[in-house]
Amino acid sequence: MTGAATAYLASVGTALPGDPVDNTVLGKLLGVSEEWIDIFVGTRSRHFGRDLGTGEVRWSLADLCAQAAAEALDSAALEPPDIEFLILSTTTPDTLLPTTASQVADRLGLDYLPVYQLQAGCSGAVQALDLGRTLIASGRRAGLVIGGDVTHRHLDFDRELARIPTDELVNYLLFGDGAGAAVLTAEPVGERVAVRAVLNSLTGLGRPAGQTVDWYGLTDRDQDRPLLREDYKAIEEQVPVMAVEIFWELLEQVGWQVEELDHLLPPQLSERMTTRIVERLAVPGVHEVSCVAETGNTGNALPFLQLARLLPDLKTGQRALAVTVESSKWIKAGFALEKV
Repeated sequence: MTGAATAYLASVGTALPGDPVDNTVLGKLLGVSEEWIDIFVGTRSRHFGRDLGTGEVRWSLADLCAQAAAEALDSAALEPPDIEFLILSTTTPDTLLPTTASQVADRLGLDYLPVYQLQAGCSGAVQALDLGRTLIASGRRAGLVIGGDVTHRHLDFDRELARIPTDELVNYLLFGDGAGAAVLTAEPVGERVAVRAVLNSLTGLGRPAGQTVDWYGLTDRDQDRPLLREDYKAIEEQVPVMAVEIFWELLEQVGWQVEELDHLLPPQLSERMTTRIVERLAVPGVHEVSCVAETGNTGNALPFLQLARLLPDLKTGQRALAVTVESSKWIKAGFALEKV
């Protein structure tokens, strides 16, 4: 299972803006109790690129992605000339043009290389990994895959928060900002983690979207429609089912038995949802790698944040499986890793 078609994770870098915002602070702003947050969401803290007191935006998406990518490059002991492609996935770009991907490349001193930006939600990091693996297989020797989101730009803390409907209020509790990056290589260097399989499959044909993130132009900015909408009932019903399907599809794709699995990176929608999914998977003896309780749902950054927690514990010969669900149009995603 080695050769030109195998891509390797050489390193991972992450970035979270500022100090964590805990439930005490957020509960006071939103007029809800810490107990309510724990019951319905379970997440204990999250980070925002915007100062909630002053409204000042202190970290852009490009800031976070460049920081995470620089850390990954440093950990892999690579220089900008070693990088032959850059892929960035996000739901929340700083601008439509220039792309955040090109801005990050500029900050890193990268030039004369293909730069891609993927517009995606929770599955975006896996989509970036899938494309990166394809580029490695085509002959590139090393590249950067990056994922990040600044969800604060869809949360209006200046409105009368006490009057926010419950289904909208949950968004203020679920999400956080962050970024992550990984260096992919054609040869096993650095962390020496082989990408054995990637699952990236749209399964939402004919189904209503479970999540919509809108945007406004000059002609429709005054229309009365929310920027962020979720069908939480559908998400709670469908995501655990899809997570189980992804888990077994990946195992079949890579040819592993469940007893051969050492680590599980489950979906990170919220602490409560993650707990339900892990219980439903019922894989005894497997080490769970989760971060959502401390970081909130950071969208495209989440798999990288999980990888940063996994790598110090991943021993030679061990195997890990990551499961990711995107509810926007019901996308199954995930990947299988093995330390060589």
